[in-house]
Amino acid sequence: MSDHGVLDAAHGEAPALAGMAEALRLVEGHSPDELRRRGLSLLRERLGLAWARCLFLDASGRWLGEDGDDAWLACDDFRHPYAHAIRRGEAMDLGLGEARLRLDHPAFQAATEGLPAAWRLSVRPLRARDGKREWLGVLALAGPAERLSPLAECDDFLAFEALLCRLWAWLARQRDERRHQARLRDSLAEANDGARRRTLSERLAQRILGDSPAIGALRDQLVRAAETHLAVLLQGETGTGKELVARGVHEVSARSDGPFMAINCAAIPESLLEAELFGHVKGAFSGAERSREGLFGQADGGTLFLDEIGDMPLALQAKLLRVLESGRYRPLGGDDERKVDLRLVAATHQPLHRRIREGAFRADLYYRLGQFPLTLPALRERREDIPALARAFVDDFCRREGREDIGLGRAVLRALEARDFPGNVRELRNLIDYACAMTRDGEDIAPEALPDEAPSAPVDDAATDATPAPAAEQDDVFDLRRALRDYEATLIRQRLARFDGNRTLAAESLGLPKRTLAHKCRQLQLDSP
Repeated sequence: MSDHGVLDAAHGEAPALAGMAEALRLVEGHSPDELRRRGLSLLRERLGLAWARCLFLDASGRWLGEDGDDAWLACDDFRHPYAHAIRRGEAMDLGLGEARLRLDHPAFQAATEGLPAAWRLSVRPLRARDGKREWLGVLALAGPAERLSPLAECDDFLAFEALLCRLWAWLARQRDERRHQARLRDSLAEANDGARRRTLSERLAQRILGDSPAIGALRDQLVRAAETHLAVLLQGETGTGKELVARGVHEVSARSDGPFMAINCAAIPESLLEAELFGHVKGAFSGAERSREGLFGQADGGTLFLDEIGDMPLALQAKLLRVLESGRYRPLGGDDERKVDLRLVAATHQPLHRRIREGAFRADLYYRLGQFPLTLPALRERREDIPALARAFVDDFCRREGREDIGLGRAVLRALEARDFPGNVRELRNLIDYACAMTRDGEDIAPEALPDEAPSAPVDDAATDATPAPAAEQDDVFDLRRALRDYEATLIRQRLARFDGNRTLAAESLGLPKRTLAHKCRQLQLDSP
């Protein structure tokens, strides 16, 4: 440093290139904040100043900030000198003791605390030297008068300040342009994502019918779920179309080219369910004459749908949880683990929270399955979809049965919309199938063709079917156990007759798992002709 306290010229063989090393240090700053740090470091080193600060204007131009400090100084708060320099647009040079007496801003007082009162304070406003000459910030220096006073006339210092401002403005504009381009890219990506999601939602509308807000929101959620690799848990009343929704998630996901495998956990006996899921090796149990791949292996690369997950035995729940967490499973009777990559979609109409309280379902499995929970709306929550669903079911019946067109008049649609449909969409489909079978080709379905509406709650069904026997018959009961057995058999026969032998619907109406109903049918010999 020279005797005048200004930036030294470089010594050596090429004095005409003095200062280039310092300039290079500035140019190598890749952001405005890095440039400010390099500039301050250079001033402290070359000028020997212990106190030097560089404050920047925020995007609004109303606040001054400093790198590494969360505090902000208002540009219209004249209790600190930086606001005066910005307002006047020219450098300020005053004694530090005088400045502390006149300017009582707490942040300024704290920043200069401990500095000698005899020192000078120089505050220099900084703005771009080209273009719109936008304001950048201020440079504040404090030190002995013999070091600061010559700076205003020093060509080297003025060149340093000019280079700092030019680089600062250029870097700030580059940063702003990158941010602008990033916003444009994000906006374009968001628009593309929105268009893609609308397309997928429209594709789902061909399978999951309806224009109601409830079903539209469900389709949007399905698209969001399909974009992830999360396990999906479908909850809702019986008959709301859980397998249809599970297939929809699969078809609009990145796994759509892979297999879709489904199993009803309540329909498979507990002794066979594990082998169905995990497969088995030859000789794993009596009758296992050859190895067989289970559903986990068959669904590799695709989607596995486990319906009525609430009926899965506890021992099997623990094994399922391990597969979900590790991605590995072991076939029944096998020694080696196999790796599997699939999405799991599970469904239940049972309140799993209650099953957890009863000790029948694992809480850790529930939270693992419910990474993306979806609740399917009941048909009564989307009554405006009944006409479209009914027409689709009529068309499907005609196609399956080879029938001519069957119509739906306003009267029958009004009758349908007035129903409660405790069995939801499944009940509507069965009802339409029956009505179509009772209608001649080319005619409209008449309201009279619809079967009588069943009581909405299984309890009411039981009450209807369980009409108390006359007192004389009750008096004839001498074997209570046999009487209860006969009553149970009669009630199950009535339900099976009501639902045309459909055990799933009969079991649901009685509040039983299908597996339990099948066991009772064998026990009561209801399978015999």
